Amino acid sequence: MGTFRPDLSVLDTGERERAQAFRRERDRSLYEVAHVALRQLLGAELDVDPAGVRLARADCPGCGGPHGRPIVDPRHHPLDLHFSLSHATDTALIALAGRPVGVDVEELPSPEVVSEVATALHPQESTELAALPPSARPAAFARCWTRKEAVLKGTGEGLSAGAATLRVGTGPHPHPVPGWHVTDVPAPPGFAAAVAVSAVAASASIAATPTQGAGPARPRHPSPP
Repeated sequence: MGTFRPDLSVLDTGERERAQAFRRERDRSLYEVAHVALRQLLGAELDVDPAGVRLARADCPGCGGPHGRPIVDPRHHPLDLHFSLSHATDTALIALAGRPVGVDVEELPSPEVVSEVATALHPQESTELAALPPSARPAAFARCWTRKEAVLKGTGEGLSAGAATLRVGTGPHPHPVPGWHVTDVPAPPGFAAAVAVSAVAASASIAATPTQGAGPARPRHPSPP
């Protein structure tokens, strides 16, 4: 994590408790850096102090309970702002948008892991993987998995909705997903990342932010057409 020291005072009580629950210092540090960066980005968009950003949970799309995807609490912040956060190993990714959004970053798996879990994908995706040489399968699998996770985070369903029923493709370009714009995101070597933005709203801006090394960068990308 380098020498970057996040301002942990901006985290709320729940975030601090979750951070302390990590057994490994590396995992705890990544969680802290990612969540401080998230609050800084949200605070800038909402024009409030990062510590004053109030978060909540959307209703679960499956059962309607209050344990869906994390959201900016509309009772405290009138701006229609959505976010998604993912982290893996020493890399984190944050997405902000004016409509539902999901993001995922993953470290490339070993060929052995790909062989074990490929059957969990959509049947067409499993066929695509099988047609590739073994050396190309980890990158293709990671592309597919991050796209899938990004969409399911955006809908709030998560992987419980079934990775095998959603087709996003393993190739260099995502397979179209009705109602969503899915885009691969540049990631550090050895990682894959993707963002999915709902196509329902007329416009949105995305801030995809890796928080690897010394601290968060803030590249911004225009909305998909």
